[in-house]
This record gives sequence, structure tokens and C-alpha cells, in this order.
Amino acid sequence: MSIYREYDIRGIFEKELNEESVVRIGFALAAKIDGEYVAVGYDARSHSPVLFEYLVRGLNAGGKKVLDMGLVPTPVNYFTNYQEWDGITPSASVMITGSHNPSEYNGFKITVDKTPFFGEDIYALGRECEAMDMPNAVAREVIKIDAHKRYVDYMVDAFSHLKGMQTKIVYDCGNGVAGVVLPEIFERLEMDAKGIYIEPDGTFPNHHPDPSVEHNLQDIKKLLEKEGDIAFAYDGDADRIAVLTHKNNIKGDMMALLYSMNMQTPTVIGEVKCSQVMYDELERRGANAVMYKTGHSNLKLKMKELDADLGCEINGHIFFQNRYFGYDDAIYATFRMLELLYDGIDLDKELAKLPKVYSTHEINIKTTEQEKFIIIDKIKKLLKNPPSSFPIIKDIIMIDGVRINFEKGWGLVRASNTTPVLVTRFESTDEKEAKHYEDAVNNLIKLAKEML
Repeated sequence: MSIYREYDIRGIFEKELNEESVVRIGFALAAKIDGEYVAVGYDARSHSPVLFEYLVRGLNAGGKKVLDMGLVPTPVNYFTNYQEWDGITPSASVMITGSHNPSEYNGFKITVDKTPFFGEDIYALGRECEAMDMPNAVAREVIKIDAHKRYVDYMVDAFSHLKGMQTKIVYDCGNGVAGVVLPEIFERLEMDAKGIYIEPDGTFPNHHPDPSVEHNLQDIKKLLEKEGDIAFAYDGDADRIAVLTHKNNIKGDMMALLYSMNMQTPTVIGEVKCSQVMYDELERRGANAVMYKTGHSNLKLKMKELDADLGCEINGHIFFQNRYFGYDDAIYATFRMLELLYDGIDLDKELAKLPKVYSTHEINIKTTEQEKFIIIDKIKKLLKNPPSSFPIIKDIIMIDGVRINFEKGWGLVRASNTTPVLVTRFESTDEKEAKHYEDAVNNLIKLAKEML
């Protein structure tokens, strides 16, 4: 499988990400950056510092100087693009991270001119890397910057009104890099916060750092039950969040509804997997709700285009442009959620007011990289004249795959941009109808596969 993916570069250390491939990536990337300085940080994986040195060699060979921020969360890496460092503003940043992938993986999340570097830009970079000769080594040019301190100071200042808040907070860093900054922010804001698995450890000895998987939340749920009012959990590089109360595991779309409560007529962008309840409720409140493609890079671009206040993905990527910079930051999202509690909002009561729906989790159907998009095209053709047993279609949204609106809910099938799977999700106000929609769409997928 190619290391050059839709949203980032990702692969197995030494096997795919090694000295030769990473030096080439740095050199080829340097040619895409207009300015002189690139800020680089890395996560807790044991091989991240090694990849840092390889990447520096490539960037230096390409004529760029590196601002070294060391071990930081991905949001801190993004944050550096909006800061000046002794008169220097970086023209790009690279985060060395495997996010929530197994410990043998690593990769690069790239930002150029405050904009995600993804899609065809990454694929083109890959083609160039594979065609080029190994660049010659030059003198090492690296400047240390204290991005950690600048970020923590910013957060403490931005949420100074929460100082001394009495809410009992529990949190799980999952041995990822949230633990580099989060305890210090809690401490300086004099909050009652107790963390587990705080120490960054890229072998992830306690559980896999993916808070969208229920199994990984077992320990923090136990702690919440005994000692907390609210709980937070983070993925490996701290750009995704889980929020738990005693009654709810609040998904990204419901988080967006809650966050929007203290914004004046906001524009909120959600992905195609978000609940219809979110879109309907936002519109009912006078907000501008926009449905768009899945993927953190896609949403960041759309946020800029529409000057949106807020963006969300079901899996816990939350993007604030309201009072912030428009990228996904689980640390910042933590304090915006605590701010709602500080303002007297009862999260569980607000969620209980919403219409009751029955929805599935994301369901992955294995296929191949070659076939996944072809299957989606076949499904679109089949929907022009669906089987007679197919539920009545109100309309079809084709922003990203196919989201079919039925009389009492919807069904989605889309091709994943990162893995060889089709992703489906179903929702209805009626439990039996949700199952009916799922069966009908699965049958459509089966028919589409037979047409290959």
C-alpha cells in the first residue's frame, strides 16, 4: 500500500518510512514551500525523533531551515503557523505522527501557508519522491522553539475565566501526547482534574489511543463513575476527543450542537456521517448548517471558504474558528466544553431534549482500493431505477458518496479515502425502519458488486 494517502503520509517505520524515503520527502516538500522556515514537531513514538532527523536533512537540502518544537500534540504543531518566533513566521509545518495507528506506524501531517497539504498535492509529492535521486547532504540548520510554553500560555489566558472551577474532571491521555500539555493547563487554571495514562509512551501499554472505539474507554468510564462529573479522552496525537458524562458518550455531531449554544447564529459544517438531528436542530435555532465531505483536511478548507464558526466529524475532530484558528484541537475543545458547564449548561438535559433517533455506528465493508469508487458509481446508477422493494427516496445527496434521505431517516454509503473499505451509516426515528434502510442499502451494495 502506498505511504502517500489522501490526508497525510503514513507507513511502517523502517519498512516504508526509512532514511531514503523520508530524506526525499523533505527535499521534495521544500520545493512546495515559498518561505524559508518550516516548523516540525513529533509525537511519542520511539522512532519519531529518528524520522525528525531524516526529515530535517531533506528539508535543509531543499534550502529550508527547521524550527524544532520537539515532542508536542498535533494541535500545537498547527498553532505554530499562527505565531511569530523572534521575528520568524513559519511558512509551513510538519507533524511527525502515527496518530491512533499501531505503534510500528508513523507519518507526516503537513500544513503549507496555514492550509492542509493533502489529496493530489500529496500524490504528486509521492510521484516526485519516487522519481528523484537522493539529495546531497548539507549543513544542519535547526532552531529550537518553545512551542509548548507558547501554547500552554495561550490556553491559560484564553480560559482564565474558568480558573478555580469546581467541576470534578477526569481524563485519559492514552499515553499519547495530550499528556505533554494538558496537566499543566489544568494545574495553572487550578482545576480539580485527575488524569490516567498521562505519560507519553509510543508503545501504548494500557490501551490503543483511539477514543472513538468503545473498548478503549473502559478505564476512564470506571474513573468517571467513581470520581468525576465529566470525562475526556484523546487519541494518540490529541486532535480528536471523546466527551463522556454519566449518561452519554457524546459524539462529534452532538458536541457541535452543544458548542453552538453559546454562539450567535453560527455557521456550522458537519460531515456526511453526521446525524440529521444536528442539521435540523441547528437550522431550527437560526444557525447555518452545512453538510460537507468527510476528512479533517476537507473540513478545514470548507471552514476557511465559508468563514464558518465551527466544524465537526462524528469521530471527535472538532474545529473552532469562533475565537480560534479553524483547525482540529482536542485540547482546546476540552476547555470549550468545560466553558459550557461553567455557564450553567446541563449537557445531559440538553441532549435529552433532542428528537430520539436510532442510528448505527460507522460500518466498514471490505473491498479493494481499485473497486471502492467504482462500486459507488454503480450504486448511483442503480438508484436511478432502484429495486421495487427499495424504500421511498425523498432525495439523494452526493457530496461524498451517496446519502439517501428516506421518509423516516437516511442511509449513507461512501468510499473511505484512507482504507480499502466502503463506510455505511444508518439513522431513523423508527428502530425497525433503521434496520430496513440498512438491509436495503446493503442489498444495493451487493448488486453493485455483481456488476463489476
